[in-house]
Amino acid sequence: MNDTPPPTIDLIVPARNEETNIVPMLDALPTGFFRHIIVADNGSTDQTAHLAKQHGATVVHEPQPGYGAACQAGLTWIAQLGPDHAPTAVAFLDADLADDPAELPRLCKPITTGQADMTIGTRINLAQPGALDPHQKFGNWLACKLIALATGKRYKDLGPMRALSWHTIKKLSMKDRTWGWTVEMQFKAARQKLRVVEMDVPYRKRRSGKSKISGSLIGSAKAGTKIISTIFTLWWSDKTHP
Repeated sequence: MNDTPPPTIDLIVPARNEETNIVPMLDALPTGFFRHIIVADNGSTDQTAHLAKQHGATVVHEPQPGYGAACQAGLTWIAQLGPDHAPTAVAFLDADLADDPAELPRLCKPITTGQADMTIGTRINLAQPGALDPHQKFGNWLACKLIALATGKRYKDLGPMRALSWHTIKKLSMKDRTWGWTVEMQFKAARQKLRVVEMDVPYRKRRSGKSKISGSLIGSAKAGTKIISTIFTLWWSDKTHP
């Protein structure tokens, strides 16, 4: 008889002004798979938070704008449950339905079976035409190239859909509160030689609305600058404090 309890998995969905996408996204999640579905409302001025709560999600509020700030708010909520209620794994998914929520169980399996510390949904190979703009593709390539030069670890993508063990999240000690969140996570995972598995996932254009990054060249430039500066800061920290 196996007395090992089943794995518990929590999902964090950072969201800002996604009222047209949030309910379809929640409906598309695999039924009964997650213990908690946490929508981290990042200062929305529309009905995102209200609709998410009405649809059964736990809503946490982070008024300071920033992708990392929203993700961190979700992690803080989980941590406040106490060590006896820590999850086996935490998954992250954007609210825009560009990533397919049906892929989350496949991403989580290597974590819950102890085969990986982190999985990343890689968009490059299965992205629909037009789902990734040319500047997104270039930015991803450049960021992954810089991480490889700094750490020796070669990534294909900075895909936002990902899963990590709770132990790994604590070990990474995430700091960034803006668009450097994903690259900080992957840089630190490489530096700590964690077991990272990249898995090809389909990627499509966002269901509706305008992307906060790729929706404008200014937004893309700001995010790209932040990502590159994050890599440089982490690399310099390694050089000066090995």
